[in-house]
Amino acid sequence: MPSLSNQRDAADGGKLAASSNRELQRALDRRSLNYQETYICPVCRHGQITALTLMDAFACDFCRHIFTANLPEQSIHVEDSSQPMTWRWNGHNWKAANQLDTDLTIVIWLVGVALVFLPPTLIWLPSHTFPPLQGSAWEWFPSVWIGLTFGAHLTFVAWLLAEHYQVPFYITYKVRLRDALGRR
Repeated sequence: MPSLSNQRDAADGGKLAASSNRELQRALDRRSLNYQETYICPVCRHGQITALTLMDAFACDFCRHIFTANLPEQSIHVEDSSQPMTWRWNGHNWKAANQLDTDLTIVIWLVGVALVFLPPTLIWLPSHTFPPLQGSAWEWFPSVWIGLTFGAHLTFVAWLLAEHYQVPFYITYKVRLRDALGRR
């Protein structure tokens, strides 16, 4: 039976070697953050960030954001935005590292909900307290006005939230629209 034991040990050794080879390949595939490489932009996820000449910073060739790098921590911080955004490089892609202020986030969402629902409610209340006459030419007007008010305020709040959270697809389309209009 020693030969059966030796065969098992050899098979286990082969599995360990294959496993360590995969781990070694993964480690080799990971790139560390440095100024000589190019990386996908963590903001727009479309452009490439490259090092700026004579500076310890990166810039995106699509959305034009400027980033400062912390090479020991493998992170970058966007410098030209009012929002404090930081990302960590894990060797393959960016992971958000900034911790949002939860108190501010709750306030933003509460104000957003109030802005969406309060104005239509203020229009609905008098239109149902004093409804238009049945069969009049303007009987449809309060319903349309409520719908338009709701839609306009929802669009406004969605835009504000996209600006606050810097949603990647929103930033991409914002940059493309700016390029289409010829503004840089």
